[in-house]
Amino acid sequence: MNPSMKGGADSGYGDITNSLKGNRPCYKRLTSTQNQLEKENNNALRVENDGIRYENILIRNMLDNVLCPSCGGPPCQEEEYPEYIQRMRLKNENLRVKYKKVHALLKRYLENQISRSEFHALLTAIIGPSSYTPTLGSSLDQAIDDEVLGLDLVFASLFENGDIPMMSDTLSMQKALMVEIATIAMNELVKLIHINKPLWIKSSAWDGKFILSRENYEKTFSRTSHFKGPSVRVESSKSSTILRMSGKDLVEMFLNPEKWANIFPTIVTKAETIQEVETGLLETRSGALKLMYGKLHMLSPLVPAREFCFLRYCQHVGVGEWIIMDVSFDPLGDNKYDFRCWKHPSGCKIQEIHNDYSMVTWIEHVEVDDKAQAHHLYRDIVNSSFAYGAERWIKELQRMCERITLWCVDMIPSQDAGGVINSLEGRRSVMNLSHRMIKMFSEDLIISVKPDFQHLTGENNSEVMVALRKCTKLGQPHGIVVIAITSFWLPLPYQQVFEFLTDDNKRFQWDVLCNGNPVNKIARISNGVHPDNCTSIIKPFVPSENMLILQESFIDPMGSYVVYAPMDEMALDMAIHGENSILIPVLPSGFIISRDDKSNASSRISKDEDGDERLGGGSLLTMALQVLVSSLPRIKDLETGSISRVNDLLTSRIKKIKDALNCNNVE
Repeated sequence: MNPSMKGGADSGYGDITNSLKGNRPCYKRLTSTQNQLEKENNNALRVENDGIRYENILIRNMLDNVLCPSCGGPPCQEEEYPEYIQRMRLKNENLRVKYKKVHALLKRYLENQISRSEFHALLTAIIGPSSYTPTLGSSLDQAIDDEVLGLDLVFASLFENGDIPMMSDTLSMQKALMVEIATIAMNELVKLIHINKPLWIKSSAWDGKFILSRENYEKTFSRTSHFKGPSVRVESSKSSTILRMSGKDLVEMFLNPEKWANIFPTIVTKAETIQEVETGLLETRSGALKLMYGKLHMLSPLVPAREFCFLRYCQHVGVGEWIIMDVSFDPLGDNKYDFRCWKHPSGCKIQEIHNDYSMVTWIEHVEVDDKAQAHHLYRDIVNSSFAYGAERWIKELQRMCERITLWCVDMIPSQDAGGVINSLEGRRSVMNLSHRMIKMFSEDLIISVKPDFQHLTGENNSEVMVALRKCTKLGQPHGIVVIAITSFWLPLPYQQVFEFLTDDNKRFQWDVLCNGNPVNKIARISNGVHPDNCTSIIKPFVPSENMLILQESFIDPMGSYVVYAPMDEMALDMAIHGENSILIPVLPSGFIISRDDKSNASSRISKDEDGDERLGGGSLLTMALQVLVSSLPRIKDLETGSISRVNDLLTSRIKKIKDALNCNNVE
């Protein structure tokens, strides 16, 4: 190589190196930067290694705990493993056979093909005696009750050794049974919805509503009776209407027990979810399945309440179409609430139309063991499916959808009057307070079978029930309340009775709060299409008291309501100005007016003052009065004189109403 080239080359590289070494501060900074980077990299690697080491320790500990928590080692020696696997396979097959047998047995029992005693004997024969099996001296009913309360123990006994994984969790069999029953019931309900003749026929009653043809129904569906005896009857009905509510919103209301009870305040007393079996799809809720409990009431304490333990199943069957199905479920006969009703596949089809309107078709099909029959005043209403039938559910749903629509408006409607409520917040707060008043009034109509005090009196064709209850809940005045309720018949159309009770100029004829003077309606909130469906704030002429009356009224053939509560003016003023009304104490009283359902069509048609046709016949009036009589903590300390005074007050109102309507001589 040419020396000059070598030297040049060396000098070129050397010049760079020498220049760096010659510039000592720059060289030192570069070296320091490199060392710092290396140190940071090393620290990062060290932290990462520590994290990996820590994760390895955690995973090792988890594996040690998972592998065998009982003994810390494998279930058998390595040379015994093939024999162990064979033994587990045989045991697994045996358990699978038992599972299928018990599943078939439960299905037979559910369909009433075998009795309780037969079920218990066959169940013991399949799975053998175990810790849950009762002794010979115990009652069979208690034995079945124990089996229901410990159903998971029954299933767990099939896998008691724990050597293999269970086919599912301990309640998998019950869940599978609920899904199977819901699917079969849904198929039946779909047919009942879409097939009219020959399954549905018009009843011979004056209204010509649709009922099931028992003969054609039993030809189509295999069905056995759940109750036996002369007091057993079957109620069936079908009805349709158009609602202003989206289908999706309706579905959410039905699947939420609290919302379900709120949208049917005059029917549903109590509702709760016992078990969430399937949640369904997020968007459509299709496949959602719940085990629920519901308690239903009707227009008077003279009509027994109804309780159901039932499966509620939702299916999205098309674009904007859902079916909500209810069917009673009691797999082992645990009649915990002493149910005397059985709901066959019932429910509704929801079909969205347009602009948040929906068509709803409703079906009710219930078997009732009516040993505790309704009072003779209401027997025809109950026996004709008027009380708990499809039409009543539909009408209440329609009323509440109208109410919700008007609650959601973004400006005060022209139908409202009075000028006292000037904001949407105040309007909604008063409507919420009024809705709570209606719900409380409906619940208070059901007096328990064994109240702390009960007194019955009779006057003409009326009976008065007086009972005591202790108010301790929020939103109620605390203390001892006397509630007096009566129901009686009037020979007047329900519309005429309703108009009298809502007439401000005639209120003083029956309401002692008016002090014998006409009242002034200072506010009116529209709740529906009918002008009489409204919430009102009434100012009575009582100079010594700052009192207002909150009232809600709605008219419907299925049961018109006029419910009111005297309230402190300052408390109600809080709601008027938009404050939360949940804690404002309310003690409602009021009336329910319904047609008597006795007369035929020809005797029901009459003319009103304007010459328009209206339903004639008689009506049934239920009146409930609640009075806070004491703040004493114990009911037994209450003087019996307070009970007599409330009883006298109610009977006095009955007489005044009959006098004003010229019905005081009715027997």
